[in-house]
Amino acid sequence: MSKPRITLYIDILSPFAYYGFYALQNFTIFKQCNVTYVPIYLRDLVVQCGGKTPLSIKNKDKWIRSERLRWSRHLNIPTSPNLPPGFPTNTFSIQCTLTALSLSHPQSLIPAISLFYHNYWVKYNEPEKPENLLAIVKTVLGCEKEARKATKSADSEEAKEKLKANTEKAFADGAFGLPWFVATNLKGETEGFWGVDHLGQLCDHLGLERPDDKGFKTML
Repeated sequence: MSKPRITLYIDILSPFAYYGFYALQNFTIFKQCNVTYVPIYLRDLVVQCGGKTPLSIKNKDKWIRSERLRWSRHLNIPTSPNLPPGFPTNTFSIQCTLTALSLSHPQSLIPAISLFYHNYWVKYNEPEKPENLLAIVKTVLGCEKEARKATKSADSEEAKEKLKANTEKAFADGAFGLPWFVATNLKGETEGFWGVDHLGQLCDHLGLERPDDKGFKTML
């Protein structure tokens, strides 16, 4: 193995998974790693873990709203100050679409994740609506015919079964929420890390020297 490896499980629904994705894509330190992104369905993962959603826990819902904005400022990651209307919305169609793209157009998965996150957490444009979802996929693929084909395949049993399998694999890898990172260092040692507040520990495990900036140095 020539580089450390990171697998990040994601669902567009999670703002902190968005931050994890943004960090892996944009922070120079992670250019040293091979990174894989795996779409899952967060609601099914929550069910597997006992069915208690973070927002259903008294006081934690308010804390999460503040924490989301604190980490956005701390890591300089763009996000809307407001939650998407009706949050948490159902992202099953988006997650199936991302899964279908991972099968048919794997090279387009990363730009698709990025654009869906932008349309959900930076400037909410109802990306779960069929017409908007199609427009996002068309932007990524650059062809309406291919976009319609990809969105149609998202409704296939293959895509749904793959999404289910991805979610079960995340659970098997220890995930109970998002973002969930599975990190393997050059010694072949693999550990799981939860949350953007553990990016520093993830870097330590991978043997990556943390940048000399506030965002990373304050992560214990």
